[in-house]
Amino acid sequence: MKLNIHPSWKNILEPEMQKPYFRELTEFISAEYSQNTCFPESDVIFEAFNRATLDRVKVVIIGQDPYHGPNQAHGLCFSVKEGVKVPPSLINIYKELESDLDKPFKPQGNLEHWANQGVLLLNAVLTVRANSAGSHQKKGWETFTNRVIELISENKENVVFLLWGGYAKKKGAKIDSSKHLVLTAGHPSPLSAIRGHWFGNKHFSKTNEYLIENGMEPIDW
Repeated sequence: MKLNIHPSWKNILEPEMQKPYFRELTEFISAEYSQNTCFPESDVIFEAFNRATLDRVKVVIIGQDPYHGPNQAHGLCFSVKEGVKVPPSLINIYKELESDLDKPFKPQGNLEHWANQGVLLLNAVLTVRANSAGSHQKKGWETFTNRVIELISENKENVVFLLWGGYAKKKGAKIDSSKHLVLTAGHPSPLSAIRGHWFGNKHFSKTNEYLIENGMEPIDW
């Protein structure tokens, strides 16, 4: 597995990457990529960290698995490559954004412009085998990304954590809410949205209000 990860993250995550479970994870991922088609491409597994370096992180959005279809995943949760059909969950994210901030609905699903502003688009599991959802779960990624979230909570202040759905809420269990803003809502998937757990959360405006209150630039969503 290629550890193409920004030095700001590599320095703080080095102790975690030396643990036996992470070495086993590295061996598993290397074998998977050599024997099967996997996503995202190996050189962008850590793209979320390279776009939103540790010093610039001010918002964290937690996803679950990468998309497992061709040409979709590129290392950022909920995001897809240019020219790829916008997935249903992201459509609902855009609908909420349009309602909340009156932002025009976007015809494309690449969220690099969010990541470049310090939004860490973190999947709990960073890789997946093609057409096999959840195939790289419980191999060590969850432990690693739990530690990422803990380190952000411990080492930074006034970060906004957006926890969408039950899975993300569990991932955020150890966030120190006394020095960070934690916003929760249902998952933006069509089923959750239909049940009334997503629309109207106003997370985008609430995030920007908090950032401005704490002397930071708002996100241009």
